[in-house]
Amino acid sequence: MEKTILGIIGAEQQEVDLLLELLKGTRTTQKGRYLFYSGELNGCPAVIVKCGIGKVNAAACAQMMADLFGVEFLINTGAAGSLDARINIGDLVLSTEVLQHDVDVCELGYEPGMIPDTGMLFSADEQLRSLTRSCCAEILPDISVFEGRILTGDSFISGADTKRRLVELFGGLCAEMEGGAVAQVAAMNGIPFLIIRAISDKADGSATMDYPQFSGMASKRSAKLVAEVAKRLCAMHA
Repeated sequence: MEKTILGIIGAEQQEVDLLLELLKGTRTTQKGRYLFYSGELNGCPAVIVKCGIGKVNAAACAQMMADLFGVEFLINTGAAGSLDARINIGDLVLSTEVLQHDVDVCELGYEPGMIPDTGMLFSADEQLRSLTRSCCAEILPDISVFEGRILTGDSFISGADTKRRLVELFGGLCAEMEGGAVAQVAAMNGIPFLIIRAISDKADGSATMDYPQFSGMASKRSAKLVAEVAKRLCAMHA
């Protein structure tokens, strides 16, 4: 198995296309429905893939990536809806921990979000987050960056009542649909991970209008950031 330092998973094609343009010596590997692109991203041995929307897609893809490429670090990049009034469209969120808000085994005595025999929170790698934060400050100096809990579930959050319920139950800075699954698979495989989300909407009544308009901008910012992280990560592990 070739040494692959960084694995990058995006939910939608626009989230990976900009990174694929920067990938050198590109090779492809097909596994089931997933097409993995491996090569060098800013000099870093990397593999990039589109997983599709939702937790099952994300989990299956992350496990295949771990098995096929033995990645040393894993980043999941994409868009999210803000759950915090301080966090606006275009801002970035870096995960400290990730929680799956739609897991509900409360009738059997578990807390909301608790996965029996597994846990509730999956903690991101502090070194990877610190490196990403420093990259943000240098290459995206005008962008506000927040660090904290990210919530994942198989629903697009677009209503004030649902948003309020999530905040009351779990806190969290933003909501999306893949990060928690990627985080759980990474934790199960002992792979340091980070979830990066660019805010495309406010997860409220305007979300269905804002997401199509701003998701492209969010993807561009995430791609620029991940490319720089790859460069510095490779230098650290040369």
